[in-house]
Amino acid sequence: MRKCTLALAAILTAASFAARAEIPIGTAGPMTGDYAAFGMQLQRGAEAAVADINAAGGVNGEPLELIVGDDACDPKQATAVANQMVSQGVVFVAGHFCSGSTMPASDVYGEEAILQITPSSTNPAVTEGPAAKGVVTIFRTCGRDDQQGGFAGRWVAENYMGGKVAILHDKSTGGKGYADIVKATMNALGLQETLYEAYTAGEQDYTALVSKLKAAEIEVIVLGGYHTEAALIIRQAQEQGYKPQLIGPDSFNTQELWTIAGEAAEGVMFSNAADPRRFPTAAAVAERIRAGGFEPEGYTLTNYAAVQVWALAANEAGTTDAVAVAAKQREHPWDTIIGTLEFDEKGDLKTAAYVWYLFKDGGYEQM
Repeated sequence: MRKCTLALAAILTAASFAARAEIPIGTAGPMTGDYAAFGMQLQRGAEAAVADINAAGGVNGEPLELIVGDDACDPKQATAVANQMVSQGVVFVAGHFCSGSTMPASDVYGEEAILQITPSSTNPAVTEGPAAKGVVTIFRTCGRDDQQGGFAGRWVAENYMGGKVAILHDKSTGGKGYADIVKATMNALGLQETLYEAYTAGEQDYTALVSKLKAAEIEVIVLGGYHTEAALIIRQAQEQGYKPQLIGPDSFNTQELWTIAGEAAEGVMFSNAADPRRFPTAAAVAERIRAGGFEPEGYTLTNYAAVQVWALAANEAGTTDAVAVAAKQREHPWDTIIGTLEFDEKGDLKTAAYVWYLFKDGGYEQM
């Protein structure tokens, strides 16, 4: 009996050791709700990165375990998710998705010294706020609204000077931030908007707003918000026999916009970084994800890169300690599947370039 007890104890000890040997990391975003398409992009990208990193020997010789959190793009839920990540011993989080969720979650991660890299949250305050508090462990693998909004605002001013422009936003941190920077850029270049309106996200009927835009003879709508409402607005505009040019930020970056809007989406434009699916460095990863039945659009590959750059820095630092890895991430450029990434002192990319995408013939493509 004693031998059996000792053998059982040895098995349990080995199992416990094996569990502790896995390094828990997280990814978090809207896995449910209106923006679940983006949450799935983050999850699939992180899953692919973890699989590839583990196949190559893991981080400092130990395998990674991925924990997925669903914040539904809700700030309160994001805080709860962040606390759950802390309780599970997570050392790194790739996420969150919405700026309004990333910021409250980052308060938790900053206090608990957990390194965070968001692949999608573009509001400048995502990094500006923590940096002002001395937090050095927050990064992003995407550009900022002041970069993207400036790009869009200049384009609108150059192409619609003297025209009638409406700026809409959904009152969210990211949506309003983008809209206000587009407005400021346009105004500085001499183009004043005809309308500046806020709308409520999550509604199904925007016909009153569309009627107001139509009555004002708006030629181009700049929308700071998400694809779901954008699709409904442009579809309901078409139903009124009205076809303005609709442009928006990277949050339009999903095939779901066409699925919701149908042919009304033809001609809709959005800005984003160059499509990494076109990069030779991402081809093999994109094909593996695609072979699993998922198209790696949107933030799939930028979230893969978030996990990838953390793992590269942790291996080079020889530790998963957040402050040590953060310092290593800032030391030099990193070659990732989405190109070379270099971070400044605030955790932002030193270089962030934007291009236009166009919805056409049932899908979208880089212009």
